[in-house]
Amino acid sequence: MHLLSSRRWRAAAAGAVALALVLTGCSSEDSFSYTPPEQVDAALPDDTAAQLQAAVENAMVETGATGAVVGVWVPWSGTWVTGLGTQSVEDQTAVATDMTFRVADVTRMMTCDVLYGLADDDVVALDASVPEYVSGVAQLEDVTLLDLCNGTSGVGSSEAAVTGMLLNTPAREWPPLELASFGLGQDQLEPHTTYRDSDAGYLLLGLALERASGKSASRLIAEYVTEPLELANTSLPGSKAAAPGGNALSGNHLSAIEGGYDCTAPVDITVLSASTGFTDSGVVSTIDDLGRYVQATARQGLREEGAKPDRYSTPLPTSEGAPSWYQATGGAYLVGPLIGQHGHTPGYATAAYSDPETGFTVAVVLNNSTAGSSPAAYLAWELAAIASKAPAADGQTAPEFGLPFTAEQYHQAITDLAICATPPPAE
Repeated sequence: MHLLSSRRWRAAAAGAVALALVLTGCSSEDSFSYTPPEQVDAALPDDTAAQLQAAVENAMVETGATGAVVGVWVPWSGTWVTGLGTQSVEDQTAVATDMTFRVADVTRMMTCDVLYGLADDDVVALDASVPEYVSGVAQLEDVTLLDLCNGTSGVGSSEAAVTGMLLNTPAREWPPLELASFGLGQDQLEPHTTYRDSDAGYLLLGLALERASGKSASRLIAEYVTEPLELANTSLPGSKAAAPGGNALSGNHLSAIEGGYDCTAPVDITVLSASTGFTDSGVVSTIDDLGRYVQATARQGLREEGAKPDRYSTPLPTSEGAPSWYQATGGAYLVGPLIGQHGHTPGYATAAYSDPETGFTVAVVLNNSTAGSSPAAYLAWELAAIASKAPAADGQTAPEFGLPFTAEQYHQAITDLAICATPPPAE
């Protein structure tokens, strides 16, 4: 079974006409088919699956998560998609693979998909100045929409200032510009030249795209991302506080106590206003949709083949001293051959990465956000390192595919970041 099978149509044209073209298999300059790489229709070998499960269970313990949903797709070997653990300490309902959750910073990639889609449709220019579309930010005159997507705007992050408020008042509906203002209040770096992790930048980009198109961010993500890729369980919800879907994975965080966190009593924060993340981290999805999405966007499958500029061609180091294989651009991180995103939002820590050449893909969500973004990223990379060594299935040939790190390296990195004590080994 293919990991992703769909057609894309441009939302700038009439939606009904485009849908008819899709259903009949016809084509026009406003539509085209996306063909994913072939995927072996089999489970990954038992030994590989056992290693993957042990890695996820370790990360759950170290981060205080009671549950996780994970998907690993190795085109030449097989798949492993599973739910582990339970909804919470009190709710022992087993986690299932069809549960919905918040994708956190993967939303940034979708917001950039919309930017490039609108640019390709001549609705907006990538080099348009931010104040052209967003009021009250005259200091960003030299910052472009592409800078906001690439993380080169120089704008600071709002996260440190607002996290406590988001956790204490999850139902509050936030205007995006108010959330972004906390990042705008920080000293701005010189634009264009340095990557800076900025949630405020993606909030501003969402506002700009709404103004440029005359459509809501939710509608734009539907037209340029979820409808073309047939992601039926993926959306940017409205501002009213709600769970991330009717069959939601519970989202939790831990209360701070003297010397650490109370890992025995996670606080449920499943019901939350999506305005807390908006076009930075507000999208909800399922693991299958998330895998399909990141595989397609890593391959730039939502654009015409050869479209310019190449979204991932000019990455920058994520920070001073970062490994040469860890860079950022286009709303994504480039981790060796993998392209994807990772992040956390109240209740969830999520990561999704894919190799555009082979379609090799990993996606994971942990249902506790207290430890931040890094454990989810490190877990995705650990899973990738394990799965990359999966043997080829009968009749298949493994490609030349390698990663610049080992599973052991990031297993240890997760342990080093542990916020909850690892239980002693059984006697």
